[in-house]
Amino acid sequence: MSQPPIGVILAQIGTPEAPSPKAVRPYLKKFLSDRRIIDYPPLLWQPLLRGIILRVRPGRSARLYSEIWLKEGSPLLVHSLAQRKSLQQQLGSRFQVELGLAYSEPGMEQAVARLEASGASRIIILPLFPQYSSTTTASVYDAASFAALGRRSANGPVSKRHVPALRFIDAYYNEPGYIAAMKQHLLDQLALTGSSPDYFLLTFHGIPSRYAATGDPYPGQCKETARLLAEAMNWESGSWQTSFQSRFGREEWLGPSTAEVLQELSGRGICRPAIFSPGLVTDCLETLHELAVEGREQFAAGGGQPEQFTAIPCLNDGEQWIEFLAQTVCKHAAGWVN
Repeated sequence: MSQPPIGVILAQIGTPEAPSPKAVRPYLKKFLSDRRIIDYPPLLWQPLLRGIILRVRPGRSARLYSEIWLKEGSPLLVHSLAQRKSLQQQLGSRFQVELGLAYSEPGMEQAVARLEASGASRIIILPLFPQYSSTTTASVYDAASFAALGRRSANGPVSKRHVPALRFIDAYYNEPGYIAAMKQHLLDQLALTGSSPDYFLLTFHGIPSRYAATGDPYPGQCKETARLLAEAMNWESGSWQTSFQSRFGREEWLGPSTAEVLQELSGRGICRPAIFSPGLVTDCLETLHELAVEGREQFAAGGGQPEQFTAIPCLNDGEQWIEFLAQTVCKHAAGWVN
């Protein structure tokens, strides 16, 4: 009798179903209501969220999404499904790979249900976040755990008796395979475009400084990833730096700000910058618009020539990246697979 497959859930945050205010609003509501993301007391935060933010932000976000939306749908979903397909091919029939999104469809509950329907009682959760943060990694840990337990929250009612065994893959920000995959990806992309950057900006999604001060290891892991990548690429000191994007709200966030750095580059004598986000492995609104479109505009606003600006896409379903993910899954399946 053959073994049931080992389940693998590629865990991501999520995306709206369409580039419209009507579709963006419920996605933002769910995302911004998670206290892993915004930890303000609900009695203070929810009136602000529902009374102001969800009235204004969905329209603006929908306009941005419409500029980068693909014929097949949301870029994040399209690329995530391609990652799932490629990883399934790498792992073979011993495993069953599903995509699970924390705040949209296909959700974690759907992913767990599909795996259990195939007989899988052992599931590996693979967050597509190389650097750990309570706002990303911990959020998908929560979503996957509640889905496996048959609950929607820690205090929710129990809807199932048998709970599958779960293994969570930790941050892999300094894994040689991840660094090597990024190095090859950068070399391939620069060769493809014929670019010869004179400066590299490695940008990561930001978090409030308060989160880091109270125990989130994220900024240190980002800086170590950047150091290892620069070392692998043989970049000289002074030819690269890190920054943090996507600030939200009025409190202090990690810095320096990507937008501010881009506006200053030309004044520092930098003519041909390239921007890449090691922490985002799947192209989405952040990389395709905030970095590639707005980033170019910010560089130009500071006096740079926009045609000299290079935005490097995410790893997406690149072969070496998927091979690294497959090796990571197999390592964490030790004892579960013959």
